[in-house]
Amino acid sequence: MLTAAARSGLSMVLARRPTIDSPELAELDEAVAAGGVVDVLAPLDFEQTRALIAVVTGGTCSAETAKAVLAASGGLPAIAVTLAALSGASPGPPPMLVARLQRRMALLGPQQAHTARVLALRLQVSDDALALACGLDPPGLEAALQVLRDNGMLVAGTEQMIPAVAETLIAGLAGGQRRRLHDDVARALVATGAAPSVAATQLRAARARGPAAAAAYLAAGEDLRFSNPAAALGWFDDAADAGALDAAVAPGRAEAGALLGMPDDPDAVGITERDAVRLSLVAGAVAAHQGRADRAAAGLLTTAPPGPELAVPALVATGQLAAAQKAAGDLAPAGLRLLAETALACPNPAAALPLAIEAAEALERTTPSHLLLDTPHALGAVLAVLSGDVSTAEHLLERALKHGVGGPVFADRHRLLLAWARMRAGRLDTAQEQVARLSGADLGGRDRVLFAAVSAGLARRAGDIASLRETWPGVERVLARRGLDLFQIEAAEELAVAAARLRRSPRMAPILASFEAILEGLGSPPAWVIGFGWLQLQVAVAADDPGAARSAADRIAAAAPAGTSGERQAAQQVAASAWAAALAGEVDPDLVIAACDGLAAVELPWEASRLAGDAAIRVRGAAPARRLLERARELTAPVVRTVDPAQQAGLSEREIEVARQVLAGRTHREIGAQLFIAPKTVEHHVARIRTKLGATTRADFFSTLQSLFGATADPP
Repeated sequence: MLTAAARSGLSMVLARRPTIDSPELAELDEAVAAGGVVDVLAPLDFEQTRALIAVVTGGTCSAETAKAVLAASGGLPAIAVTLAALSGASPGPPPMLVARLQRRMALLGPQQAHTARVLALRLQVSDDALALACGLDPPGLEAALQVLRDNGMLVAGTEQMIPAVAETLIAGLAGGQRRRLHDDVARALVATGAAPSVAATQLRAARARGPAAAAAYLAAGEDLRFSNPAAALGWFDDAADAGALDAAVAPGRAEAGALLGMPDDPDAVGITERDAVRLSLVAGAVAAHQGRADRAAAGLLTTAPPGPELAVPALVATGQLAAAQKAAGDLAPAGLRLLAETALACPNPAAALPLAIEAAEALERTTPSHLLLDTPHALGAVLAVLSGDVSTAEHLLERALKHGVGGPVFADRHRLLLAWARMRAGRLDTAQEQVARLSGADLGGRDRVLFAAVSAGLARRAGDIASLRETWPGVERVLARRGLDLFQIEAAEELAVAAARLRRSPRMAPILASFEAILEGLGSPPAWVIGFGWLQLQVAVAADDPGAARSAADRIAAAAPAGTSGERQAAQQVAASAWAAALAGEVDPDLVIAACDGLAAVELPWEASRLAGDAAIRVRGAAPARRLLERARELTAPVVRTVDPAQQAGLSEREIEVARQVLAGRTHREIGAQLFIAPKTVEHHVARIRTKLGATTRADFFSTLQSLFGATADPP
């Protein structure tokens, strides 16, 4: 009838929705359009919205109000009117909008209504996941979206629900309905293969809970536990809050916590056999970090691969060469296999160093998949220093810090080894900076050994007996643990000398005896025997004991025929003989200077200076004494290097972002909202930053941040 009237020339005004879903309506539309004017209504723009609000409220409208209403209404006039009328009203959805939405929902079919509720969650998900969550196939989803669009519920030109409509719809749902919606979306995201962190991020934004959401959070934690352990802990927390079982969360949480230097003691009740292996690997890594290489090795040997392969460095470190050779297999990933080969080659540092470099490069190229007892970078640095190649040690350690090798828990170790290498090379300024930064930090047992050694070494090189006495309590606590291994022989040198200077040598006796047993277990490798003999020589020099010095020099000489050991070991053999002779009053200035030059060439300048000084006070004649003293002064000339504050701090990019937010005075919740991470994740980041910066109090933490990034706010 209307079509016929239009064709007969009757004037009429016709309003319709965008979609025409029948031939009869299409015919009517054509008839009206043919003889009249078609006006397509578009969403309001900013000025139109501002004018509408002014009319509704009878007053002026600020730009901020207009922007807020436009964003919330999607430019739909009817919704903009309900929002404009809200000024001064009680909080909550506008009653006019609630009524409008209830009517629209009552007219929708069940699947369309369910689709509207899913869209109200406002998640950015793929079409496949959205269709699955809505219980529709792709054509069915498109049809449902078209109906919602025609009902004025979607933002024009998109498949996103108008914000005010979404908020009103969600506000009207009961708790059980919301949980079921979240569960539907969670299942859809997991089923369609969304990346775990992507799926979990969307669900976290919707505050999803329930079994499917818990599974998604757990999957995100498992996915990130090695690459971003701080974020992983946040996901594990969310999984637990969403209802995940402790047995499911425990292995991943333990791994992430161990990587952050925050070991956990999980309850193993109800875990699977595979997860029991994971917890055993965690226990081994934690034991090694705490300086218990023997305990770590014993535990890992009883687990399935890659446990035995991971145990190889610890077995070598404790002198169990035969067991290490038996444990090394070919089932581990390339990086771990090369690390095991490096450890097996450690009796010959010159041969092991290239393997360590190769292992380090391989590990940097692969995604982490296991906790390490030690990194190839750290092991390579020890070998490089033992070989007189501090430059390679620095290169390995700087790369380790850059790439975060081994996780945050290894950052302090890499930084301390860098300080150690630079101290040995005579660059005391940068070594002192690292020690000052880590003072008061919660270090693991192995790192406490190194920290004590560097602290004692710096005090020794400064000739500061008072500082040495202040350092001693920390040294004594380290010695009481008796947990030193092969790779700490050089660090033990500083501890032993400190003990000798303070007349506490008996405290070192058990440690030295354990070194003897380790070296015997490895077949008395020359390079390490010479290193241990050098330790004994330095103790004799500190005690001014010519007899002990001669015994140490003889041991060093007997370890390997002259010229057959490494360059550093050869220099130490020559220097040991000259030093023992000098302590006995037999000084050959030419021989001493040649020995000093040899030590300086292998990155032992302070020892070279000390040798020249000891010879100078015992040589006969003023001219030889002046010559030796002049050489001693030349060898102690400081080498200064500038270091960027960000490099010194060793913070990751994410940690720098968090640190700047903390400095700006923001709370954990505000930082989380700014960086799109959970407040608990922010808390983990802040804890790690404080550890890296060595800040023990809140004021100290804020002061350190100000020194790194500049003052931007007062401490909260």
